[in-house]
Amino acid sequence: MSHIVGGSPIQLSSRQLELVELVKKHAPITGEQLAEYLGVSRPTLRSDLSLLVMLGHLDAKPKVGYFLGNAYRSSNEALQQLSGLKVREIQGVPVNVPDSLSVHDAVITLFTENADTLLVVNENKGFAGIVTPKDLLKITLGNAGAASIPVSMVMTRYPNIVTLMQDDSVLDAIRKMSLHQVDCLPVIMPRDEQAPHPEIVGWVSKSNIIRLLADIAAAPDLGERNL
Repeated sequence: MSHIVGGSPIQLSSRQLELVELVKKHAPITGEQLAEYLGVSRPTLRSDLSLLVMLGHLDAKPKVGYFLGNAYRSSNEALQQLSGLKVREIQGVPVNVPDSLSVHDAVITLFTENADTLLVVNENKGFAGIVTPKDLLKITLGNAGAASIPVSMVMTRYPNIVTLMQDDSVLDAIRKMSLHQVDCLPVIMPRDEQAPHPEIVGWVSKSNIIRLLADIAAAPDLGERNL
């Protein structure tokens, strides 16, 4: 756990983190009781407790004791809100194109749809692959006849693509994006055995995630409603 002060993060010590956990479990709790739990003297904890109160991780009331502060509750609630979200709750509508679409028309579609990625489907509407601007740029540079080439010749093919299911958590989506360094993850739904290519039901992009985090951070009364 860290706290930003003057642009620099303050990393809490292991004892300070332990104090927060003790208060979380036993609040309200006095300084004497905290010292007893940790096997130290009350004065030894004074500077740690003062810092935690100053940063908002703890609050204190005379003759009552210490309890969790707004800063801790707000960040913890935001994390709980994020971890409880499923992909189906934030997925967007993908831009699908047929695998017979020409590279020329794919470039036009990227601009007209303001898309970073095109999801390619086959004649049975099954997920066939992905085409990115980088893929299109590679094939068109120095290739006069590239415009008429179908996107099926330049796409990354399924199943060599990282995907999501609707019941995956948003945190799983963020981890996959970070691990595989991709900007978009298709959301798929398996079909029957006669249709080996799954159905595309949505996608999650970095812009989806950024908007979600901004909304959570800007949510009113995130900490105040815990008072």
